[in-house]
Amino acid sequence: MFEAILIAGPTASGKSALAIALAERFGGVVINTDSMQVYRNLRIITARPTPEEEACVPHRLFGHVDASVNYSAGHWIADVQRALEEVRAKGLLPILAGGTGLYFKVLLHGLSDIPKVPEDVRQKVRADAEGRETPILHKELLERDPVTASRLKPNDRQRILRALEVHAATGQPLVSFQSNRGAPLLDAKRSAAFFLTPERKVLYERIDTRFDAMMEAGAMDEVAKLGARRLDPALPAMRAHGVPGLLAYMKGELGLGAAITKGKIDTRHYAKRQFTWFRHQLTEFEWVAPARALDAVTRVVEKGQVS
Repeated sequence: MFEAILIAGPTASGKSALAIALAERFGGVVINTDSMQVYRNLRIITARPTPEEEACVPHRLFGHVDASVNYSAGHWIADVQRALEEVRAKGLLPILAGGTGLYFKVLLHGLSDIPKVPEDVRQKVRADAEGRETPILHKELLERDPVTASRLKPNDRQRILRALEVHAATGQPLVSFQSNRGAPLLDAKRSAAFFLTPERKVLYERIDTRFDAMMEAGAMDEVAKLGARRLDPALPAMRAHGVPGLLAYMKGELGLGAAITKGKIDTRHYAKRQFTWFRHQLTEFEWVAPARALDAVTRVVEKGQVS
């Protein structure tokens, strides 16, 4: 018997619906494995399960974090450990569903042992970075920590800031800590792990249709409330797909059509990166077309072994 079912895939591939169907079939609990759906302030723009969907089966780690929190994989792994213990204590099956490859990686391979950055150091690095373009920060990191900088894209602001914070706190390159990993929470050989693989054309159409539906459902008001809080733009919640473009529209920097187009294109690019990540980083996952996923996962789980 498997200790968990893992359902991954690109955004808008049908992971949530599949997870709910599996939870109903096997007496499971859906546990969020998406870094944006943790935020309580962003139900619509992150396509979090609706209240009606959450009422169908138990859900955990959805909307439990405020947007002001710099929530990380380290926070999530601590939260998911408690969630797994709770679910197992009730004799239920954990079904972890989401699209964040890093979350699945730390779940199956362990978390890098990176020292905690003191809050005063983090705030100083963020304050120094305020108003400075990301490529400039990348050049600064290149001077201080060239090995880590060489592995990061010049526009990856969040990871660049993280590397600068670790270097400021420890004087050591971020990569020097990444080879040391803690024990994984799940054994890949005892988990049924699947990655949904919709056709790209169909996926992109679903992304566009879903974004339009989110706009009709109130995404603009949701983002407006977030923007009114004037949070650090480098926070993860402020970079959720759709948020930067809609905030730019509210500031008069983009037209509404351009903001919506930006949200759709950013989401498409993210979907492409998700395919690449799982192909190279998480080879344990069996790839399956969404239309046959429910039957495929059911057969494997009932059989008790991955084909």
